[in-house]
Amino acid sequence: MSLSWTCQATDGEARLGTLHTAHGDVPTPVFMPVGTAGTVKAMMADSVRATGARLILGNTYHLMLRPGAERVAALGGLHRMMDWPGPILTDSGGFQVMSLAGLRKLDKDGVTFQSHIDGSKHRLTPARSIEIQHLLDATITMAFDECTKFPATEAETRSSMLLSMKWAKLSREAFVARDGYGLFGIVQGGVFRDLRLQSIEALTAIGFEGYAIGGLAVGEGQEAMLSVLDYTAPALPRDKPRYLMGVGTPDDLLASVARGVDMFDCVMPTRAGRTARAYTSRGVFNMRNARFAADDGAVDPNCGCPLCTKHSRAYLHHLFRCEEMLGPMLLTWHNIQYYQDLMAGMRAAIAEGRLEAHSAAVRAAWAEGDQ
Repeated sequence: MSLSWTCQATDGEARLGTLHTAHGDVPTPVFMPVGTAGTVKAMMADSVRATGARLILGNTYHLMLRPGAERVAALGGLHRMMDWPGPILTDSGGFQVMSLAGLRKLDKDGVTFQSHIDGSKHRLTPARSIEIQHLLDATITMAFDECTKFPATEAETRSSMLLSMKWAKLSREAFVARDGYGLFGIVQGGVFRDLRLQSIEALTAIGFEGYAIGGLAVGEGQEAMLSVLDYTAPALPRDKPRYLMGVGTPDDLLASVARGVDMFDCVMPTRAGRTARAYTSRGVFNMRNARFAADDGAVDPNCGCPLCTKHSRAYLHHLFRCEEMLGPMLLTWHNIQYYQDLMAGMRAAIAEGRLEAHSAAVRAAWAEGDQ
C-alpha cells in the first residue's frame, strides 16, 4: 500500500491529519527541518528528534554532487547514513533549475548543470531525478519540475508550467511503487489563477500520493502568495496531503495552515540560527544586539530547549560575539524547537476548533514584543 494521509479534524479550511509512511507516521500540519546535504546544519540527528521533528528534507541536486547517489545507496541509504530512520522527503532538484540559472542549460528533456563546486557537468532528467531519489531511499519523492522564476510574464509562466507537467508525467512513469512510499506532483503556474488550476487538472489526471504547491516564496511577497493559496489549496484533492514548498516565516505558517496546507519546509530557522536571529514567542531577536550583553534571562521563557533552560541571553550573545560554534548550534536547536512548538500548537487548536483565536493570540504576543 502506498503512502497515505488521513484527516482527523478540520477547522475552517485547516486540517489535522496523519501522514502514514514506510518510515513511521507524521502528524500534520508539519514543518520539515531542511537537511540539504544529509544533515540539518549544526544539529545531530538526536537533537533534531528531541525537538519533536518527525520528517526532514534532503536535496537531490546537492547529494548528487556530494557524495553521489550511488555512494549513498552503497552506504545503506540516506536514512542509515545520517541516522534518521524516520521519513525523509527529497527535493527533486527543480528549485536549482531556477536558483542556479547561471550554471545550467535547460531543454525540453531536462537540465545540464555545471557544478557550483568544481565545474563538472551533471545531467538531470525526470527519470534520473527519480532514480537518484530512489537510490537515496527517499520516503517521499518529488516530481522533477522547473521552479518558475519571479517575476515572469504569463507566456513565460505558461511555457514553464507545461514543461513541468510533461516532466511530472515522466516522473510518475519512472517512479518505483513501494509500500509506504510516495511521489508528490508539484503545482506550478506562478501568480496566474488559470495556469495554477490548469496545472492541478494535469497533475490530478496523472495521479500522485500528495500534491505540492511550488513556485511561491520566490519574491512575490506574502500577500500574493496567500492569494494564490486561496484558490489553489481548495482545488487540490481533499484526501491527499498538501505541501507548500520553501515556506516560511512563522506568520506564513499560521496563514497557510488556515488555508488548508499540511506540510512545510524552509531553511529560515536553521539559517537564522547561524546568523544570531532567534525566533521566539515574543518575536524575532538579533542576539548580537548589545542590549543582550548583560541579560540573564532565557532567550524565550516559554521554550523548553537546552538553550532556554540552561543558558542566558547574555551567554548566547557572548558566544556569537566570540564566533564560538556553540552559539549557532544552540540557537539552531532553539529555532527548530520553536517551529515544532508552533506547529504543535496549531494542531491542538485545530483539534479543538479554535485555530483563529489561537493564531490571533500568537500574533498578539509577537506584537507585544519583549516586555
